[in-house]
Order: sequence, then structure tokens, then C-alpha cells
Amino acid sequence: KQRWKDHYSEQARKEHYPARSVYKLKEAQKKFRFIKRGHRIFDLGCSPGSWLLYAAELTGQQGRVLGVDLKSVTCQLPPQAETLKADVLTIDRAWFEQQDLLNHFDVVLSDMAPATTGNKMVDATRSFQLCQAALKIAEMALKPGGSLLCKIFQGEEFEEFSESVGERFRKHRIFKPRSSRRESKEIFVVGKGYRGYYTKI
Repeated sequence: KQRWKDHYSEQARKEHYPARSVYKLKEAQKKFRFIKRGHRIFDLGCSPGSWLLYAAELTGQQGRVLGVDLKSVTCQLPPQAETLKADVLTIDRAWFEQQDLLNHFDVVLSDMAPATTGNKMVDATRSFQLCQAALKIAEMALKPGGSLLCKIFQGEEFEEFSESVGERFRKHRIFKPRSSRRESKEIFVVGKGYRGYYTKI
């Protein structure tokens, strides 16, 4: 169990974040500066809430951070942050229209990961499926010009997903945070400048 306790875990505890994953978002923000004051942020798979808290710090009270997850977020959130219980795999256009959230957001975040099986190929495929869902949601959620940060496990489908992001955003980059665990196969795809394809349908 001790191997899971590292510098980032201890730092998260001291800074009152629920999980060490916050430092991956902090590194991405430092490098790409895609979250700004007053932005509206959509956080997919938001539990336990570290990304919600940090995104809310960046947007300030004039912004809004909405998280969705099947699990409850129990940490105390600031007024500009809230959560909804939803299955990311079932979110569609009707859901966005019902919530009045279609093309509402400046940034979509996804740190989602499948329950791992120990089989790297199976885990990578399941991660790819989650990423496909995240990209579909981003097409509905983002304003033209918006940004996406999405985690994926490296595998056979990685290039396909990266190319899909590249088709929908004016710029896209691959990013591996230093705070990712050394043994982790996770990597992040960053899209900036959403072309707004979905608004043309």
C-alpha cells in the first residue's frame, strides 16, 4: 500500500484536494493556459472532485464548473461549482437540450479511466471507448473556439483518437504530466480551438 503514497499524494492532502490527480490538471493548465477567469467548464467523471475544485479556482466566481459522474462528490464545493449524477455513456443531444447546456462550455475536461483488468489491450480499448464518448460530448458541449483535455491509455486506438481530436480542433497536442505515475500508460490529448462542427448539424 505504501507505494501509492508519494509526494503528490501528500501534497494533495496538505492542500486539501481529494486526490493527487489535481496536479495533472495543474501541469496542463500551466503549459496550455486553456482555463481562464469567467470560463464555463464541464468536467466528465468528476469524482472525487479535485479537478472541480481547481477549475473553480481558475474560473473565479464569475465562472461556472459543472461536473458529472455516477459517483457522488462529497468534498465541499464553492458556489460556482456543482455536480450532476449521470452516466457519461448515455449523455446525448436531448440531455444537453433538457439541461439547456448545448454549446454552453468553454472547456471540457476528462480524467476518466475504466476499471482496469490487468490486460493492457482490454484496458486500452475500454479507455478508447470512454474517450470516444468524451469527444462526442465535447462536440455538443463546447462553444466554437473551446478546448478539450482528455486522458487516454496508450494502445492500438490511441492514434485514431488523436487524429479525431485533430480533425475537430485547430490545434491539438499530446501531453504526459510529470505527476502521472511512472508505471501508468495514461497520456492526455489536448484540443484547442474547437471548429464547431456540431453547430452546423
